[in-house]
Amino acid sequence: MTTPLETARLLIRPFTLEDSDELHSIWNEAGVRRYLWDDEPVPREQVEEIIQKSIQSFKDNNHGLLAVLKKSDTSLVGFCGFWLFHDPPQLELLYGISSAWWNQGYATEAARAMMDHGLETLSFPRVVASTDAPNVASIKVMEKLGMTFWKRELTNGLDTIYYYKNR
Repeated sequence: MTTPLETARLLIRPFTLEDSDELHSIWNEAGVRRYLWDDEPVPREQVEEIIQKSIQSFKDNNHGLLAVLKKSDTSLVGFCGFWLFHDPPQLELLYGISSAWWNQGYATEAARAMMDHGLETLSFPRVVASTDAPNVASIKVMEKLGMTFWKRELTNGLDTIYYYKNR
């Protein structure tokens, strides 16, 4: 991805290693960590490894993790992208916003931009997203995106809800 995505309020661009500290901080917020990392602390080294893996994924596959920045002051408010999850691995839409910016529509705005990018630019036939069943906020985002409930199942030992959107 060479050109950042833009929405009304956001600039969305691939992460760089210079973003490690800010992403590390967001991923370790209790509300973000609870569902994204099963409430486990995320070491800074792991954040750097994931950013490196994302940089390589963009080179190899044209998708990975992106920084979600406010256009007004370029502050990092969250992350989104397409990432491999579960076993066996499945490419899924991922999004998350720092708790300081919750309930302002940023997750939906960023996720919509990514979903549209996946369907229209990357020509994915389908975009899939999942969340832990108790994560009501993430389910609401998927529904606001016009995604369709697909299934609920135990995935890697967790009660998981899946939604999808076809091209």
